[in-house]
Amino acid sequence: MVTASLTLARWQGEKATYHLVTFTGAEAEALSGHALMHRLEFGSRRGFGSVKVLAQIGGTEWKTSVFPQNKQSEWVLLVSRKVMRAEDMVAGDQVAVSLTPL
Repeated sequence: MVTASLTLARWQGEKATYHLVTFTGAEAEALSGHALMHRLEFGSRRGFGSVKVLAQIGGTEWKTSVFPQNKQSEWVLLVSRKVMRAEDMVAGDQVAVSLTPL
């Protein structure tokens, strides 16, 4: 399990606005290690190098994927508006996030 307190960021794409948190440091290393073990075990990597996870913020839990950035030194978790509403969050908030790689 990977747990961290992270800042919820807002990113404006061409067609939509996204909210996300970024894992770095030891948490990112743990996710990179899981991705490597998956590739060694199954002989391929998932789309975009992603890792399936069970994510939890507050009392809200959901299945999703995290995506590598900067040669896997950072991993991004997208946070939906549904989760943001359920946990009363806005961009800039510090949130406690737990990930369990699947």
